[in-house]
Amino acid sequence: MADLLIELFSEEIPARMQGKAGDDLKKLMTDGLVEAGLTYTGAAAFTTPRRLTLTVQGLSRQSPTLTEERRGPKVGAPDKALEGFLRGAGVTRDQLEEREEKKGAFYYATVTTPGRAAEEIVAEVLERTIRNFPWPKSMRWGAGSLRWVRPLHRILCLLSDDHGDQVIEMEVDGIKSGQTTEGHRFMGDGPFDVTSFDDYEARLKRAKVILNPEERQQAIWQDAQNQAFAQGLEVVEDAGLLREVAGLVEWPVVLMGSIDDEFLGLPPEVLQTSMKEHQKFFSVKNPGTGRIEKFITVANIETDDHGATILAGNQKVLAARLSDAKFFWENDLRVARSEGLGAWTDRLSNVTFHNQLGSQQARIARIAALAEQIAPFAGADPALARQAAEVAKADLSSEMVYEFPELQGLMGRYYATAAGLPSEVAAACQDHYSPLGPSDDVPTAPISVAVALADKLDLLTGFWAIDEKPTGSKDPYALRRAALGVIRLILTNNLRLHLDRKIDAQLLRHQIVTNGDAKEAVLKEELLDEIAQHGVFGAAVRAVIDQFEGDAPNWIEQVTKHTPDTSDDLLGFVHDRLKVHLKGEGLRHDVIDACLAMQNHDDLTLLVKRASALSDFLATEDGTNLVQGFKRANNILSQAEENDGVEYSFGADIKFAEDESEKALFAALDAAEARIGPAMDSEAFSDAMEAMAALRAPIDAFFEAVQVNSDNQVVRRNRLNLLARIRTICLQVADLTRIEG
Repeated sequence: MADLLIELFSEEIPARMQGKAGDDLKKLMTDGLVEAGLTYTGAAAFTTPRRLTLTVQGLSRQSPTLTEERRGPKVGAPDKALEGFLRGAGVTRDQLEEREEKKGAFYYATVTTPGRAAEEIVAEVLERTIRNFPWPKSMRWGAGSLRWVRPLHRILCLLSDDHGDQVIEMEVDGIKSGQTTEGHRFMGDGPFDVTSFDDYEARLKRAKVILNPEERQQAIWQDAQNQAFAQGLEVVEDAGLLREVAGLVEWPVVLMGSIDDEFLGLPPEVLQTSMKEHQKFFSVKNPGTGRIEKFITVANIETDDHGATILAGNQKVLAARLSDAKFFWENDLRVARSEGLGAWTDRLSNVTFHNQLGSQQARIARIAALAEQIAPFAGADPALARQAAEVAKADLSSEMVYEFPELQGLMGRYYATAAGLPSEVAAACQDHYSPLGPSDDVPTAPISVAVALADKLDLLTGFWAIDEKPTGSKDPYALRRAALGVIRLILTNNLRLHLDRKIDAQLLRHQIVTNGDAKEAVLKEELLDEIAQHGVFGAAVRAVIDQFEGDAPNWIEQVTKHTPDTSDDLLGFVHDRLKVHLKGEGLRHDVIDACLAMQNHDDLTLLVKRASALSDFLATEDGTNLVQGFKRANNILSQAEENDGVEYSFGADIKFAEDESEKALFAALDAAEARIGPAMDSEAFSDAMEAMAALRAPIDAFFEAVQVNSDNQVVRRNRLNLLARIRTICLQVADLTRIEG
């Protein structure tokens, strides 16, 4: 056994590529070694800005000799077929063996593949890995053909064991392998040779290089926290920035600098974003006031003045950056206070949201109309919800958001407050984008909920209306995320609304275009509001049509000919995301399917409430056994209906009962029916499940005591109608035919 050390030394590798590059090097090398017959006990990859390193422990020194039998062509086959088999197997004619089989005699060859030395295999696999490395972007330099992320300078490839170390000789585009590396670009002592991984790591540290990126991260964070704590401050956590900064330095030196007083009045988020995006600084805040007062920068060198010159230069650049941010902030505040957010919203008429879905301003109008319809279900004031939706995206026209798009929403809250808008409206400007992912917080303020839900439903219905749905793994408009956002908003806030009606109304809002007539526009909104409350079909359409004098506008035909295909498809998409969401919370997919088959499945809160109760019921012994009894009854009944060509759905009479178990089942069904119907109507699902559980024993006793398909046709028909009662009563709770097992 031996240990393998590989280092690929180059110019600076972008920090964002280092983590994946380390994983790729490990996978490509270890997979290649194993495929060639070598084994190993462990492997680890490390990255710094200038090197990719791999260590493989317990590597076998040679691949095993393999012997295998290969069957060739039939005896008597054409010479060309036989010659091809001989070439492929690497044997001669006299080494073949003839064997008689059922289909005739065949040639067989015994092929022996001798083992190969680890040195030969490693050189071959490493060259292939280097030449085919999957960099997101790569370059060529000089006259060579090799592509690498940055010019590659050295290849260290060393095999070591108890007897010493050995360079594995290889060459790639004139770069020969060796056992030489070097330390820090400025603080190192030049190239040096290493003999093993432990020697390599220790020598690098003496040469001011911390090889392990996690160790660099820990050093940065610990030192940053200590410096901040010493001044009564705390560092704002940012795991992504910490990973990136650790990928920019080989020997991190943490320095803390000050922010000029003139910039301390900027919103903390502006300061944090500006410093992070432009200069990779950590923000340091005063825990008492929440203000960002200082910054942490990480240098890659120790200096005689303890970083004073570096800090001075950084603070000078930072002042210039923050001067721009201050200008944007003050200018935006002036506009918000003097002209209101409407000035920015008007500009969005010139900003295209999507070439088939119109401008951002048109989208805002649709969201505002839908938010007004949703507001009562969220316990919000409709007028306030409309107002919030009309200004929620106004900050997209602000100078600050143009410079820092990641601040959209947040700046809207600041500007809405500056414009004197109600606090609920200002909060909705920030919250309506949420939740952005499965772990993001869900808004709970009524106005924010109404606008957030309208925003996501408009996004979904818009792209469904133009048939731009997610396909496979492609989801360029983040529609799966929007659907999950709709689900989490509804469930977290316990909203009770018919989602299909809101989808129908919004789909029509995308499709209907009025001719500019004011009365027509008002009537259109009345109609869509009616649809959002009561569904597509009904008296609402006729009532609107009757208000027109002469011919009705063209869009009336779109409403009257509306088909639910698109709406149902979108609702099905939401249900699919709901299954994924609930599976993560422990609900089985068949339980959800059983509840989706029931009425009002577009009421997601009701659906989940029903599914949770059914799941709890099925977790009990009574629940499991009752489902089996139901399935037995349903199977017997379905088979009899198919054979007899009739439906046994009524007419069960206790006077034809011959056995006491039959009579007991009649009584149990009467009692369950009296409880289950009212319980389902009042959404007391646990009570309904409890009533259904009481059927378990009578159903079991019935099947044990009687034969359903009696020779007496009157008795048989009566018992089949009794099974029909079991089916009907149980299906009031959920479609138990969809329960597996």
